[in-house]
Amino acid sequence: MSDDGTGKGLPQMSDSDVMSRLLSENLDRDQSEPEVASSIGEQMLHMDIPLLPRSVRARIRDVCSRIEPRNATLVGGGIGHLSAWLFDLWSNSGQEEKEGPKHPDAFRIIEPGTRFCVIIDRLIRRYEAEGWAQSVSMPWQEVFAETSSSIASNVAIPENALNSILPMPLDLFIIDLPEGERVAAASAAFEMVSPGGLVLLLEPTVPTGDVGDFSEGEEPTPAQLKVQSFNDWIELVKRINASDSVGFTDLTGGTLVAFLKSL
Repeated sequence: MSDDGTGKGLPQMSDSDVMSRLLSENLDRDQSEPEVASSIGEQMLHMDIPLLPRSVRARIRDVCSRIEPRNATLVGGGIGHLSAWLFDLWSNSGQEEKEGPKHPDAFRIIEPGTRFCVIIDRLIRRYEAEGWAQSVSMPWQEVFAETSSSIASNVAIPENALNSILPMPLDLFIIDLPEGERVAAASAAFEMVSPGGLVLLLEPTVPTGDVGDFSEGEEPTPAQLKVQSFNDWIELVKRINASDSVGFTDLTGGTLVAFLKSL
Protein backbone atom coordinates (compact mmCIF):
# COMPACT_ATOMS: atom_id res chain seq x y z
CA MET A 1 0.00 0.00 0.00
CA SER A 2 0.98 3.61 0.03
CA ASP A 3 3.34 4.80 2.75
CA ASP A 4 0.54 6.07 4.96
CA GLY A 5 -0.95 2.56 5.03
CA THR A 6 -4.42 3.77 4.15
CA GLY A 7 -4.31 3.22 0.42
CA LYS A 8 -3.55 5.10 -2.76
CA GLY A 9 -4.76 8.67 -2.76
CA LEU A 10 -6.04 8.64 0.81
CA PRO A 11 -4.76 11.64 2.81
CA GLN A 12 -4.48 11.72 6.59
CA MET A 13 -7.99 11.49 8.04
CA SER A 14 -9.95 9.78 10.81
CA ASP A 15 -10.28 6.00 10.80
CA SER A 16 -14.00 6.21 10.02
CA ASP A 17 -13.37 8.56 7.09
CA VAL A 18 -10.63 6.26 5.76
CA MET A 19 -12.96 3.28 5.89
CA SER A 20 -15.83 5.20 4.31
CA ARG A 21 -13.63 6.22 1.40
CA LEU A 22 -12.02 2.80 1.02
CA LEU A 23 -15.37 1.02 0.87
CA SER A 24 -17.24 3.51 -1.32
CA GLU A 25 -18.23 2.84 -4.92
CA ASN A 26 -15.76 3.88 -7.61
CA LEU A 27 -17.97 6.14 -9.73
CA ASP A 28 -15.27 6.49 -12.38
CA ARG A 29 -15.24 2.76 -13.13
CA ASP A 30 -17.54 0.77 -15.38
CA GLN A 31 -19.51 -1.44 -12.97
CA SER A 32 -20.46 -4.06 -15.56
CA GLU A 33 -19.14 -7.57 -15.06
CA PRO A 34 -15.98 -8.43 -17.02
CA GLU A 35 -16.64 -10.79 -19.93
CA VAL A 36 -14.42 -13.58 -18.62
CA ALA A 37 -15.99 -13.37 -15.14
CA SER A 38 -19.48 -13.47 -16.66
CA SER A 39 -18.67 -16.73 -18.48
CA ILE A 40 -17.30 -18.26 -15.28
CA GLY A 41 -20.43 -17.17 -13.40
CA GLU A 42 -22.61 -19.00 -15.92
CA GLN A 43 -20.52 -22.15 -15.42
CA MET A 44 -20.98 -21.86 -11.66
CA LEU A 45 -24.75 -21.64 -12.04
CA HIS A 46 -24.72 -24.83 -14.13
CA MET A 47 -22.55 -26.52 -11.49
CA ASP A 48 -24.76 -25.30 -8.60
CA ILE A 49 -21.79 -23.50 -7.02
CA PRO A 50 -22.83 -20.50 -4.87
CA LEU A 51 -21.75 -17.12 -6.24
CA LEU A 52 -20.46 -14.23 -4.18
CA PRO A 53 -23.09 -11.49 -4.72
CA ARG A 54 -22.34 -9.33 -7.74
CA SER A 55 -22.52 -6.13 -5.70
CA VAL A 56 -19.86 -7.52 -3.35
CA ARG A 57 -17.59 -8.62 -6.21
CA ALA A 58 -17.81 -5.18 -7.78
CA ARG A 59 -17.14 -3.39 -4.51
CA ILE A 60 -14.12 -5.59 -3.72
CA ARG A 61 -12.73 -4.57 -7.10
CA ASP A 62 -13.45 -0.91 -6.27
CA VAL A 63 -11.57 -1.23 -2.97
CA CYS A 64 -8.63 -2.90 -4.70
CA SER A 65 -8.55 -0.10 -7.28
CA ARG A 66 -7.68 2.33 -4.46
CA ILE A 67 -4.77 0.40 -2.98
CA GLU A 68 -1.50 -0.93 -4.34
CA PRO A 69 -0.75 -4.16 -2.46
CA ARG A 70 2.69 -5.61 -2.92
CA ASN A 71 1.55 -9.09 -1.93
CA ALA A 72 -2.10 -10.19 -2.04
CA THR A 73 -3.88 -13.45 -1.21
CA LEU A 74 -7.36 -14.66 -2.13
CA VAL A 75 -8.55 -17.37 0.26
CA GLY A 76 -11.11 -19.51 -1.57
CA GLY A 77 -10.38 -19.44 -5.29
CA GLY A 78 -13.25 -21.64 -6.49
CA ILE A 79 -13.13 -21.77 -10.28
CA GLY A 80 -11.78 -18.26 -10.56
CA HIS A 81 -14.90 -16.07 -10.52
CA LEU A 82 -13.68 -13.35 -8.14
CA SER A 83 -10.13 -13.83 -9.45
CA ALA A 84 -11.35 -12.84 -12.92
CA TRP A 85 -12.67 -9.53 -11.55
CA LEU A 86 -9.28 -8.85 -9.95
CA PHE A 87 -7.29 -9.88 -13.01
CA ASP A 88 -9.47 -7.57 -15.09
CA LEU A 89 -8.49 -4.76 -12.71
CA TRP A 90 -4.80 -5.54 -12.43
CA SER A 91 -3.87 -6.97 -15.82
CA ASN A 92 -3.08 -4.90 -18.91
CA SER A 93 -2.86 -8.01 -21.10
CA GLY A 94 -3.68 -7.10 -24.69
CA GLN A 95 -4.68 -3.56 -23.65
CA GLU A 96 -1.56 -1.45 -23.89
CA GLU A 97 -3.58 1.74 -23.75
CA LYS A 98 -5.41 0.72 -20.59
CA GLU A 99 -4.56 2.63 -17.46
CA GLY A 100 -5.23 1.07 -14.09
CA PRO A 101 -3.74 0.13 -10.73
CA LYS A 102 -0.42 -1.67 -10.76
CA HIS A 103 -0.78 -5.39 -10.18
CA PRO A 104 0.71 -6.88 -7.00
CA ASP A 105 4.23 -8.25 -7.03
CA ALA A 106 2.66 -11.55 -5.94
CA PHE A 107 -0.94 -12.75 -5.92
CA ARG A 108 -1.68 -16.15 -4.36
CA ILE A 109 -5.04 -17.87 -4.85
CA ILE A 110 -5.67 -20.58 -2.24
CA GLU A 111 -7.97 -23.34 -3.48
CA PRO A 112 -7.78 -26.92 -2.13
CA GLY A 113 -9.62 -28.42 -5.10
CA THR A 114 -7.00 -29.67 -7.56
CA ARG A 115 -9.39 -29.59 -10.53
CA PHE A 116 -10.44 -26.05 -9.65
CA CYS A 117 -6.77 -25.03 -9.50
CA VAL A 118 -6.34 -26.29 -13.06
CA ILE A 119 -9.10 -23.88 -14.12
CA ILE A 120 -7.50 -21.03 -12.14
CA ASP A 121 -4.14 -21.74 -13.80
CA ARG A 122 -5.82 -21.41 -17.20
CA LEU A 123 -7.24 -18.08 -16.08
CA ILE A 124 -3.78 -16.92 -15.00
CA ARG A 125 -2.42 -17.78 -18.45
CA ARG A 126 -5.43 -16.10 -20.08
CA TYR A 127 -4.41 -12.83 -18.43
CA GLU A 128 -0.68 -13.47 -18.97
CA ALA A 129 -0.17 -13.17 -15.22
CA GLU A 130 2.19 -16.13 -14.77
CA GLY A 131 4.96 -13.83 -13.54
CA TRP A 132 3.03 -12.62 -10.51
CA ALA A 133 -0.01 -14.85 -9.90
CA GLN A 134 -0.08 -18.46 -8.67
CA SER A 135 -2.66 -20.95 -7.40
CA VAL A 136 -1.99 -22.86 -4.18
CA SER A 137 -3.72 -26.25 -4.06
CA MET A 138 -3.93 -26.67 -0.29
CA PRO A 139 -6.54 -26.11 2.44
CA TRP A 140 -6.24 -22.58 3.80
CA GLN A 141 -5.65 -23.91 7.34
CA GLU A 142 -2.49 -25.70 6.17
CA VAL A 143 -1.27 -22.69 4.20
CA PHE A 144 -1.70 -20.39 7.18
CA ALA A 145 -0.10 -22.89 9.57
CA GLU A 146 2.94 -23.47 7.37
CA THR A 147 3.40 -19.76 6.68
CA SER A 148 3.11 -18.92 10.39
CA SER A 149 5.63 -21.65 11.23
CA SER A 150 8.05 -20.28 8.64
CA ILE A 151 7.76 -16.80 10.12
CA ALA A 152 8.23 -18.03 13.69
CA SER A 153 11.29 -20.16 12.86
CA ASN A 154 13.01 -17.40 10.89
CA VAL A 155 12.51 -14.36 13.10
CA ALA A 156 16.00 -13.05 12.31
CA ILE A 157 15.30 -13.00 8.56
CA PRO A 158 13.51 -10.03 6.95
CA GLU A 159 9.95 -10.92 5.95
CA ASN A 160 10.57 -10.23 2.27
CA ALA A 161 13.40 -12.79 2.31
CA LEU A 162 11.33 -15.64 3.76
CA ASN A 163 10.84 -18.74 1.66
CA SER A 164 7.18 -19.28 2.63
CA ILE A 165 4.06 -20.40 0.78
CA LEU A 166 2.63 -16.90 1.01
CA PRO A 167 4.97 -14.05 0.06
CA MET A 168 5.66 -11.61 2.85
CA PRO A 169 4.87 -8.98 3.93
CA LEU A 170 1.18 -9.48 3.08
CA ASP A 171 -0.79 -6.31 2.38
CA LEU A 172 -4.15 -7.72 1.30
CA PHE A 173 -6.27 -10.75 2.16
CA ILE A 174 -9.63 -11.37 0.49
CA ILE A 175 -11.72 -14.12 2.09
CA ASP A 176 -14.22 -15.90 -0.18
CA LEU A 177 -15.15 -19.03 1.79
CA PRO A 178 -18.37 -20.73 2.91
CA GLU A 179 -19.90 -19.03 5.92
CA GLY A 180 -18.83 -21.75 8.35
CA GLU A 181 -15.15 -21.22 7.54
CA ARG A 182 -15.13 -17.47 7.05
CA VAL A 183 -14.64 -16.28 10.63
CA ALA A 184 -11.68 -18.52 11.46
CA ALA A 185 -9.98 -17.64 8.17
CA ALA A 186 -10.49 -13.91 8.72
CA SER A 187 -9.04 -14.17 12.22
CA ALA A 188 -5.96 -16.04 10.98
CA ALA A 189 -5.52 -13.65 8.05
CA PHE A 190 -5.63 -10.59 10.29
CA GLU A 191 -2.94 -12.08 12.52
CA MET A 192 -0.75 -12.51 9.44
CA VAL A 193 -1.43 -9.32 7.48
CA SER A 194 1.22 -6.61 7.78
CA PRO A 195 0.68 -3.23 9.52
CA GLY A 196 -1.33 -1.05 7.17
CA GLY A 197 -2.70 -4.20 5.53
CA LEU A 198 -6.32 -4.98 4.74
CA VAL A 199 -8.62 -8.01 5.12
CA LEU A 200 -11.87 -8.04 3.11
CA LEU A 201 -14.79 -10.44 3.48
CA LEU A 202 -18.57 -10.75 3.34
CA GLU A 203 -20.15 -10.51 6.77
CA PRO A 204 -21.81 -13.76 7.95
CA THR A 205 -25.60 -13.63 7.96
CA VAL A 206 -27.38 -13.06 11.25
CA PRO A 207 -28.97 -16.27 12.62
CA THR A 208 -32.75 -16.20 12.92
CA GLY A 209 -35.27 -18.32 14.78
CA ASP A 210 -35.03 -20.46 17.89
CA VAL A 211 -32.18 -22.98 17.64
CA GLY A 212 -32.83 -24.64 20.99
CA ASP A 213 -30.52 -25.13 23.91
CA PHE A 214 -26.98 -26.45 23.60
CA SER A 215 -26.78 -29.81 25.40
CA GLU A 216 -23.58 -31.08 26.94
CA GLY A 217 -22.38 -34.28 25.29
CA GLU A 218 -24.54 -33.78 22.18
CA GLU A 219 -23.41 -32.60 18.79
CA PRO A 220 -24.76 -29.11 18.03
CA THR A 221 -27.21 -28.84 15.16
CA PRO A 222 -26.28 -26.91 11.98
CA ALA A 223 -28.45 -24.03 13.22
CA GLN A 224 -26.64 -24.01 16.57
CA LEU A 225 -23.27 -24.09 14.82
CA LYS A 226 -24.33 -21.05 12.84
CA VAL A 227 -25.19 -19.20 16.05
CA GLN A 228 -21.85 -20.22 17.55
CA SER A 229 -20.01 -19.04 14.44
CA PHE A 230 -21.82 -15.70 14.46
CA ASN A 231 -20.96 -15.21 18.13
CA ASP A 232 -17.32 -15.84 17.21
CA TRP A 233 -17.70 -13.22 14.49
CA ILE A 234 -18.99 -10.61 16.94
CA GLU A 235 -16.07 -11.30 19.27
CA LEU A 236 -13.59 -11.02 16.38
CA VAL A 237 -15.00 -7.64 15.31
CA LYS A 238 -14.87 -6.35 18.89
CA ARG A 239 -11.28 -7.51 19.34
CA ILE A 240 -10.03 -5.95 16.11
CA ASN A 241 -11.99 -2.74 16.60
CA ALA A 242 -10.39 -2.24 20.02
CA SER A 243 -6.94 -1.63 18.54
CA ASP A 244 -7.34 -1.39 14.76
CA SER A 245 -10.02 -0.28 12.28
CA VAL A 246 -13.20 -2.01 11.12
CA GLY A 247 -15.42 -0.78 8.30
CA PHE A 248 -18.80 -1.95 6.95
CA THR A 249 -20.69 -1.13 3.78
CA ASP A 250 -24.19 -2.47 3.12
CA LEU A 251 -24.70 -3.74 -0.42
CA THR A 252 -27.54 -5.42 -2.28
CA GLY A 253 -26.17 -8.91 -1.66
CA GLY A 254 -24.83 -8.47 1.87
CA THR A 255 -22.39 -6.42 3.94
CA LEU A 256 -18.75 -6.09 2.92
CA VAL A 257 -16.40 -5.80 5.89
CA ALA A 258 -12.86 -4.45 5.97
CA PHE A 259 -10.29 -4.97 8.73
CA LEU A 260 -7.43 -2.46 8.52
CA LYS A 261 -4.40 -3.19 10.70
CA SER A 262 -2.89 -0.15 12.39
CA LEU A 263 0.65 0.91 11.53
